[in-house]
Amino acid sequence: DGSGYKCLNISLNSNEAVGNRVVPASDEHQVLTFLELAQGRRCVKATKSNEESSRSHLIFTLNFVVKNETQILRKSKLHICDLAGSERIGKSHSIGSTLEETKHINKSLSTLSNVIEKLQLKSSHIPYRESKLTYLLRNSLGGDSKTLAIVCCNPLAEHFQESTCSLRFAQKLNKVELKALGDVSC
Repeated sequence: DGSGYKCLNISLNSNEAVGNRVVPASDEHQVLTFLELAQGRRCVKATKSNEESSRSHLIFTLNFVVKNETQILRKSKLHICDLAGSERIGKSHSIGSTLEETKHINKSLSTLSNVIEKLQLKSSHIPYRESKLTYLLRNSLGGDSKTLAIVCCNPLAEHFQESTCSLRFAQKLNKVELKALGDVSC
């Protein structure tokens, strides 16, 4: 597209991940500039329950390569994920494309919860491929990783159920024991 960025199209379950870019950054300022660009490209719409409802998840990935003059010493990856919140369709009164987005958001969050549950149970099969979100985060969910959840809750009584669900989700995420699985693909 002339911007100098390398576009990646990821095909999962016959759908494509939207807006993926790989760009080199050499300092903190460049990283923040790219993060602001990513946040600005995020789709937001008004619903009955939220004036600025995120209609997508944002996954911002930093790949770090530490090397000296002769060799690569370490590779690592940091995912910064801003997940769109689940919505109760009855409360949001979503219709049309907003309803479809709501269904996709809720399904991906449900799949993420299912993956976390399977990890807790040390299941032999972890269903990472059931959503783009879990597929993209598979190395961070089941590898040699550290996971931190920051949950934003609405203090109003009318949002008690959603806030409680969010806190339970974070509590479930916190109980996953991660272990080294070998090399991580960067």
